[in-house]
Formats: sequence, C-alpha cells, structure tokens
Amino acid sequence: MKLFIIIGAINAFLSVALGAFGAHGLEGKVEGKYMDNWQTAVQYQMFHAIGILIVGLLMSKMPDSSLLNWSGWLMLFGIIFFSGSLYVLALTKISVLGAITPIGGVAFLAGWVLMVIFAVKHL
Repeated sequence: MKLFIIIGAINAFLSVALGAFGAHGLEGKVEGKYMDNWQTAVQYQMFHAIGILIVGLLMSKMPDSSLLNWSGWLMLFGIIFFSGSLYVLALTKISVLGAITPIGGVAFLAGWVLMVIFAVKHL
C-alpha cells in the first residue's frame, strides 16, 4: 500500500514538473508535433499516477491482493514505456521509439482491467 502511494505521488510530481518544463523550457525549441507528444506523455503519466494512488488506497482494504499489486506495477510499467518513449521521442525525434509506445499502452489497459476484476470480486 505505502509503496504504491509513494510511487503514485512521485509520478504525479514528475508529471507536473515535466509539464512545466515542456511549457516553459521547450516552447519554441521543439516542433509542434513533438510538443503534442510531450503533452500526451504528461497527461497519461498524471492519469496513471492517480491510478497508482488508487491502487495504494484500495490495498489498505486488501493488502495481499495480487490483482491490485499487478495493476499498480503494470501502470508504472506503462508510464515508463508509454510516457517515457514519448518524452524521449519529443526530445530526440528518433521515430523508432514510436514502436515502444504501444507496449506501455497495453500495460495501462491491463492495469485498469485488473482493477476492474478486483472491484467485481471484492467490492
């Protein structure tokens, strides 16, 4: 429980910091297409930071839930691969990184599905 709350809060913090960096530090230095990628990365990082926080809070009810445990780790994995690849793509323009992004998206989807299964079974 505590670990996921910490991970979620750190990712929420990073999302705000990276959003501010994008808005103020990259403005005029990165093409519009890549700024859009940056913004998408920031938004999805924040959405899933909140998801990880929810996992942590739900784990206070059932700390040994493997469904919640996997949900939290999949959301973190998704942030790293989805948002991380978009951040790097925006800064480097290495288009092959676009092939990594969907892996993170699938991890996000799987994490939410596991949370739904947990809710159906236990709430």
